[in-house]
Amino acid sequence: MAENSAPHLPPEISVASEKLVRGMGLLQSTAVNMLEMIGIGPFITIGVILSAMGGPQAVLGWFLGALFSVCDGMIYAELGAAMPGAGGAFIYFREAFNPRTWGHLFSFLFLWETIFVAPLGISTASVGFAEYCHYFFPGMGHAGVGALAASVCVLVTFLLYRPVKSVGRYSVVMLGVVLVAMLWVIFSGLIHINTKMAFDFPPGAFHLSKSFFYGLAGATLVAMYNYGGYNNITYLGAEVKNPSKNIPRAIVLSVLIVAVLYLLMSVVIIGTIPWREAAVSHAVVSDFIGKLYGSRAASVMTCLILVATLGGIFTMSLGLSRILYAAGAEGSFFKVFGRVHPTGHFPTVSLLAINAMAIPLCWLSLERLLSSLMIIQIIFQFIPQIFAVFAIRKYRSEIERPFHMWLYPLPALVALVGWIYVAVTPDQRQNLGTALILLVLGLGAYYLRARAVKIWPFEQSSS
Repeated sequence: MAENSAPHLPPEISVASEKLVRGMGLLQSTAVNMLEMIGIGPFITIGVILSAMGGPQAVLGWFLGALFSVCDGMIYAELGAAMPGAGGAFIYFREAFNPRTWGHLFSFLFLWETIFVAPLGISTASVGFAEYCHYFFPGMGHAGVGALAASVCVLVTFLLYRPVKSVGRYSVVMLGVVLVAMLWVIFSGLIHINTKMAFDFPPGAFHLSKSFFYGLAGATLVAMYNYGGYNNITYLGAEVKNPSKNIPRAIVLSVLIVAVLYLLMSVVIIGTIPWREAAVSHAVVSDFIGKLYGSRAASVMTCLILVATLGGIFTMSLGLSRILYAAGAEGSFFKVFGRVHPTGHFPTVSLLAINAMAIPLCWLSLERLLSSLMIIQIIFQFIPQIFAVFAIRKYRSEIERPFHMWLYPLPALVALVGWIYVAVTPDQRQNLGTALILLVLGLGAYYLRARAVKIWPFEQSSS
């Protein structure tokens, strides 16, 4: 009983959560987070980050990304421990901004975002998987990349269509493969590192100009994409044992462990391969291993990276499917999305739907998918959720908070500055405009729905 204990949940949360099974402990919860965080990200974006700042000073992007991620993780830890139900932020927005008034709007906008972000996130990682396969199939064209990425979406759906306890075990196994790959890189690099090469800063590398801060913002945005996933366990809150303790622990542990791994891996790679070569490499980690141990070792590393990528897509689909499930089970979305497997007790329609929606996006470019994904999440989720913490602390004192953010409100303010900083640079203006248009459309969609179903501000008077 103790391991499944959770703070008292509002009736709407309980309806969706009671159909699921609390089958994931701390190990599985941390594995789910780390798998999504690592995925394909660091293996293909080290070069992108180097290009953004034009030298090894790009490591500053990893540091800033880690700082902002730890601070943002504190927000998820506090909210996730207080309301450990299926759907994560879908619950937090409704409860923080008054479930009878503005909470309807904010939770709907998060759901609106998820309809776009879930397929975007899955397709981004799937395209990353397919592009890394260029190492084995250098002649593969754009159509081949799209077809392979779409096949990955189908495979992940098949792997996830089973009870959460089995999924948790798969996550631990996949995480083991990921750690083998990263530790192989780190230890090999530490043995062969050339410190002069690792810190071969170009002239004016730290000149505090506009281009420096814009480049740092670009590098930090990519780094934060790589750190993204520490919130995944909050979407699975209804399936975590002892959630008031395990959700915060899983978030903090995953961010700290992954931050150390990323920083070490980046430094040892540019200490072995000149950063100017690493910046233009599409398979920098495989090239790194190939330089040290030959082509066969590079092929083995490439296979490990592909397994890591598959694990990231696996856990991403797992978490995102619970958002649409929770909305459907509570009646805030099409009820069919609230269906669960009759014996496995896991969401079915929502899992199938988000992967099906991702398939058509698999023929878009990786850069376009990644930038759009991050900016939409910043506008719809990351920034509003910071204000959700403030609102719950001030107006919802009756909600029990087993975990309290350390040094409140400093982490929340640092996270807010971080998200704004990476979103408002000139390179992101087009994506920012797209996100704002999506926001306006979401407001319109909410107005039409609220008027049709008579919810705030169109609810009928009880008098």
